[in-house]
This record gives sequence, C-alpha cells and structure tokens, in this order.
Amino acid sequence: MTDDGTMRQAAAGPAAYWAPGTPILWRYRENGGAKFHIVRPVTVVRDDAELLAVWLAPGTECVKPALADGTPVHREPLESRYTKPRTVRRDRWLGTGVLKLAQPGVPWSVWLFWEPGWRFKNWYVNLEEPLVRWAGGVDSEDHFLDIDVRPDRSWHWRDEDEFAQAQRDGLMPAETAERVRAAGRAALEAIAAWEPPFSEGWPAWRPDESWAVPSLPEGWDRTPAHVSS
Repeated sequence: MTDDGTMRQAAAGPAAYWAPGTPILWRYRENGGAKFHIVRPVTVVRDDAELLAVWLAPGTECVKPALADGTPVHREPLESRYTKPRTVRRDRWLGTGVLKLAQPGVPWSVWLFWEPGWRFKNWYVNLEEPLVRWAGGVDSEDHFLDIDVRPDRSWHWRDEDEFAQAQRDGLMPAETAERVRAAGRAALEAIAAWEPPFSEGWPAWRPDESWAVPSLPEGWDRTPAHVSS
C-alpha cells in the first residue's frame, strides 16, 4: 500500500505489491472450515515477484485458537485436541519476533527465530497452502507438519504426531496428507541445495527501528475478495 492506503501496482504484470513498512494481516483458516482462527498483524519487509517477507514484532496483539472450555490448545491431550469445541481469543505474541518468508505459489513458508540479543536460533519450515493475497494481507491453511532447520543446516520433522492425529480426526484427507508429505520432501530438497530463501543472508537482517507495532484492526475476520496467489 502507498501512504494513502492504496495498493501500488507492480510495473510488470497484474500482481500488486506492498511497500516496505506496510502493515498487513497474515491469517490461517480453520482446517476444513472457512473461519480464520490465527490472525497476526505483521509489517512488510519486502514484497515482489520472488518473495514476500514480513516481520511479526514482539508484543503484537494476535488472534489464536482456544478450546471453548478455556483449556489452552497445547495443554489438551492430543487424542481430543482437534475434536473438542473451539473458539478464538486475543493474545500477545511473546518472546522475540519472527521473520516470515514466503515464495509465491510455494506450499510452505520459512520463519526465522532468534534468541534474545539477536543470536540466530533456527529456520522453521511451515507446511501450508500457498498464500493467497487480498487487499489487507495474505491467507492460508496450516498443514500441521513442519521442519526445523538448525544453523548448521541439520534438520528434523516437527509435529508429526499432530499431523497423524489430524488425519485420524478427519481434518486432512489421505490425498491431502500425501500432497503435504510431497511438499515436505520438496522443502528438504531446497534445504539440501541451500536454495533461497535460506541462502540469502536473512539471519543478519534487523527490523527498521522506526516501525510501529501494527495493531489488530476491526474486521480481521472478514472474508475478502482474493486478488492473487
């Protein structure tokens, strides 16, 4: 968006790109549903035909899923975690911030985490539907399975138990699960070859000190007209 809040058009082609410093929303729909249960206000770092990079600042007010009875999702036994009634609640992003990187049309995003004092901790490959853009941000659906990549380029799968439970509970059909596994294998090939964005020096990146922490706007849960992937 420009200073007056309108999206600026890319010079080549119909895609619209946000200027660095623009606040947008990064959202995830419920698995198998249409409502949004994860909503994070972020600040655009870079946006072009090759990459969308955004910064999730410490202390940002977000929307996260919660069980209707008040139990935090991560404390519910896995066997009933995805079958008990749910709601959403507002909360603050704790700890250090997160840099999120997404390549257009790719079924994962890459997140960078730091320890306090900006000591780089790890990359985190979040397997998900390719991001779909709208005027106020990007939308996706999380696929449970993830990959943790250490600074020495070693890696391991994350949340395989949740991935299996989601299939047992009917949140992920067999054909979708196979597609997710295939995406994971493709991500591992990119890691082994140390392709972008891993090779682009992002661990040394730092946010602009002039950026304000974006707020959670009214209408964060609206269903938009998507403009591109």
